[in-house]
Amino acid sequence: MNKKTSLTPELLKIILDKHTERPFTGDYCEPKSSGTYLCRQCGLSLFRAHDQFHSGCGWPSFDLEIKDHVKKLLDPDGYRTEILCARCDGHLGHIFTGENFTDKNTRHCVNSLSLDFVQDPEVLDTQEIILAAGCFWGVEYYLKKLSGVLKTEVGYTGGEKSYPTYQEVCEKNTGHLEALRVVFDPEKLESINLLKYFFEIHDPTQANGQGPDLGPQYLSAIFYFNLEQKLISEKIIEILENKNYLVSTKLYPASTFWPAEKYHQDYYSKNNNTPYCHRYTKRF
Repeated sequence: MNKKTSLTPELLKIILDKHTERPFTGDYCEPKSSGTYLCRQCGLSLFRAHDQFHSGCGWPSFDLEIKDHVKKLLDPDGYRTEILCARCDGHLGHIFTGENFTDKNTRHCVNSLSLDFVQDPEVLDTQEIILAAGCFWGVEYYLKKLSGVLKTEVGYTGGEKSYPTYQEVCEKNTGHLEALRVVFDPEKLESINLLKYFFEIHDPTQANGQGPDLGPQYLSAIFYFNLEQKLISEKIIEILENKNYLVSTKLYPASTFWPAEKYHQDYYSKNNNTPYCHRYTKRF
């Protein structure tokens, strides 16, 4: 799954144009105790957290990659060796040897922006979909509970304005919807079951928002990355319509996903609260 259409300009600059982020600015400089680092562009697992170490260089460092998941390519200058995702050729960084940081004597120096981190220490591949169903706090609250979901991130998508803020989206003049980026393990959670659950944690028949939250930024929508996701979504909507639900959920190809401000991420968990406009209703 190539997620290029949803990547911000900063991500594209690193992953496609092979730029380098400024040292000590990335989210993953400090080693994690357990988990897996994924390719941000296609979701393939690249590195395990237990192979990460602190090198002091300002970028995430690993002394081992997941076998056959990282490609090595000599730079045009003939000196450095570039590392790329073996599946999508997304730029990761460079590999160095002979520095004696660890017993393996190898350092994969990687841009944080080339990576996603999930806490699952064994996952080998992932998929992603972007969902909108009203206030993104409530959508995230329920999706995080679903087994097989590895990562969620709230943000804005579907609009025209670059780098939208929460205030601008609330003013209803950017065209964006509040949305949730959902990374999941297809071996544990099939797309059809994820999407069925999505239709059970909000009211897909409400055409003017969700619950008491009214406005175009709160509409129900699925932003798909490929034809398979689109067809599955259409199939589920048809099932609901055959059950006499007048579904208002719209389907769109994925477009740039702008992460929301940090205080919005995992909002209900951080504030020990529960949703006011979402609830689970069994429909299948």
